[in-house]
Formats: sequence, structure tokens, C-alpha cells
Amino acid sequence: MRVINLKIGWKYMTQYVNIDTDEISKFSKLAKNWWDPKGPMGTLHTINPLRTKFITDNAIVNGRKILDVGCGGGILTESLAKAGALVTGIDLSKEALEIAKQHAKEQGLDIDYRYEDVEETAEKHAGEYDVITCMEVLEHIPDPKKTLAACSKALKPNGHAFFSTINRNLKSLLFAIIIGEYVLRLLTVGTHSYSKLIRPKELKQWGQDNDLEYSKSSSLIYNPFNKSFKVQEKEDVNYMVHFVKK
Repeated sequence: MRVINLKIGWKYMTQYVNIDTDEISKFSKLAKNWWDPKGPMGTLHTINPLRTKFITDNAIVNGRKILDVGCGGGILTESLAKAGALVTGIDLSKEALEIAKQHAKEQGLDIDYRYEDVEETAEKHAGEYDVITCMEVLEHIPDPKKTLAACSKALKPNGHAFFSTINRNLKSLLFAIIIGEYVLRLLTVGTHSYSKLIRPKELKQWGQDNDLEYSKSSSLIYNPFNKSFKVQEKEDVNYMVHFVKK
């Protein structure tokens, strides 16, 4: 966790924020290419229908208030809005948010994008959201358990929380990082750090510690022969987890 100095008027205040500025910078540099399905975010475009279906199969989204944590350029955010949700997207990359706002406007979508971290959102909007999504985010945060706590705080009782991340084991090191980034170039080299990956049992425990009851898991399985993904109900390399708030 880093200490960041924020200038407010003539004063400076120091606060602890749960972000890695190197990670923010990394994704900010990719912002202009966020909506290029053949660009560095191409894999997100490929898996987005699958992760959207995982969400809509397990929670009602039409007419519901949804918070998309770490929304980036808005790929998932827009899919949820098109499904009828009232979506707020938050991120700490100003560049990505500008791209998200511009693209939503071009699509005629009414999405509330905010430059804000989830801890701040949870303080201001505790218990307001029916569904919270935090996809491909936790492995880029210094203290992911703190993020789960904030998501739980912002969620209504019986609300739904969805997380996706990458397992921390030798298979993930081989397929997600070595092959995925360096060989097949499905992702930009350096996207993931092995030490930041998260085992399913860790994620489930963090959920339990924060009143989130585990519901189910599924994984995105990549087929290198036809360059496609499919979803299987197991915990593999790239996995998604559904919780319900007690």
C-alpha cells in the first residue's frame, strides 16, 4: 500500500490508498486502444460475453443498481448497461475513464463514471448497490482483502458480488503469464505479477470474513487451437466467483 500526497487548494494531505500507481500508469497508457478488439485489450473483448453471462445467469441486472469496480474503459460496464442495469463505473485511471465516457456517449448509454476508489464509494454509498462487479482487478491491488471489504460495505443485504482473478499456482504461471503474455501475446507482457495472483481458497476466506457467502465458481478455459474461450464450473487458471451478501 502506498502513501500518496494529494494537493487540495493550498494544502497537502496524506492518505493511504489501496492502489499501485505503477499498475494505474500501465493501464492508462493502454487507454486509447481500449475499444480496439484487435489491440492490447483484445482478450477482454473476447471474454466479455462470457463474464457478462456469468453475471446475468446468477443475478437479475435489469433495473438494478450496479457498481463496476475498476471499470477501465468500460467494456463490461457497457454490457451491463445494455442489459438494463443502472450502472456506475469507478476507476483511478483518468485516461481510461475519459475513453469510457466518450465511448458510452457514442453508444447513447447513460453510465455514471467516477474517478473514485471503492473505499471512498463504500463510505458515501454504503448498502446502496444490488450488484457489484470487480473483474480482472484484484490481482493488481496491494490489499485485495480491503477491496472485498469495501465491496461488501457498498452492497445491499442479499446483494450479489462478482469477482474474477487468476489462480496462484504453477499452471497459472505457465499458461497465464509465460504462454499467455510472452508466447501467444494474449495480453501485454508484464500485465500480471505471479506474487499478486490469488488462490480461490484465499478469495473465499476474504469473502467469508466480510459477510459474503460463497455461491459458485467458474473458469474461463482457453483453447489455443481455435483461439476461443469457454466457461466450465471449476476453479482453474482464470476463475470467476459469485458471492451473496448475508
